[in-house]
Amino acid sequence: MNNQEALIEVKNLKKHFPIMRGVFRKQVGAVKAVDGVSFKIYKGETLGMVGESGCGKSTTGRSILQLLKPTEGTVRFKDMDLTSLSAAELRKARRHMQMIFQDPYASLNPRMTVGSIVSEPLEIHNIGKGAERKERVKDLLKIVGLNPYFVNRYPHEFSGGQRQRIGVARSLATNPDFIVADEPISALDVSIQAQVVNLMDDLKSELGLTYLFIAHDLSMVRYISDRVAVMYLGKIVELSDKDELYDHPLHPYTQALLSAIPLPDPEREATRQRIVLEGDVPSPSDPPSGCHFHTRCSYTTDICKEADPEFRDLGTTATPHWVACHHAEKFS
Repeated sequence: MNNQEALIEVKNLKKHFPIMRGVFRKQVGAVKAVDGVSFKIYKGETLGMVGESGCGKSTTGRSILQLLKPTEGTVRFKDMDLTSLSAAELRKARRHMQMIFQDPYASLNPRMTVGSIVSEPLEIHNIGKGAERKERVKDLLKIVGLNPYFVNRYPHEFSGGQRQRIGVARSLATNPDFIVADEPISALDVSIQAQVVNLMDDLKSELGLTYLFIAHDLSMVRYISDRVAVMYLGKIVELSDKDELYDHPLHPYTQALLSAIPLPDPEREATRQRIVLEGDVPSPSDPPSGCHFHTRCSYTTDICKEADPEFRDLGTTATPHWVACHHAEKFS
């Protein structure tokens, strides 16, 4: 995968939200939602991004698409630096980058019909005309497994899974190259989750899509992703091929996350060691010094409290394995 062309290249991306207080709204601090992440997403791959709630996954996805303006860093898409584009240039570029939102109940306008919702991106980017546009909407509904005669129905007439399919159809309307899927299955029933994930996987093959797939469900991320990035408190702590990362985790936080995945074998499940993290996630407005994870890590030494660990590659030429831990060699 590392020999392929990078579609997205993120360098030192930061997104800090100011904390304002007092009558004169003076800034007294900042919530460091994303605090210096760097990674590439290769053309045609799915990069899974996992971590606890509040670690900065969704903010990273929105900052890549410039739905949130980054505080610092660059995001390159093809040959463009998205952070330096004007509003008009960014509007043109958005045709090639779309987003599937987390909540299918909140992301669809209840006053618009399904046909209007799916055709809206076509109108915004001036793609097609009347009859041609209507045909495109019907085709999109067919692609995501919905009846094309549903165009005049409203969102409240659909189930959660069907609504998310409408969201997927909307994201495909402009023939994008890259899609950020922000926890697209977390609001759905378990039985529906597999259908939506399989649909996304099929569309990736058929349409040559590239995904950033943000999720909590570690087993689902392994199923759909080519590589996986693990985030903790605004930073990426580990990034590798999915099988390499799941079979040989090098960061204590990744090890703790993976130990929570239930095993289908009852005997192995009964005998394995579960890693339970102590304490709560620190506040992103006041993260710990050094390694952000040192307050909950059982391998902490003095260097962990003082120095921010370098994000380094401990893998092979064929399978890079990036990790930010001072003691990662212990686990390799």
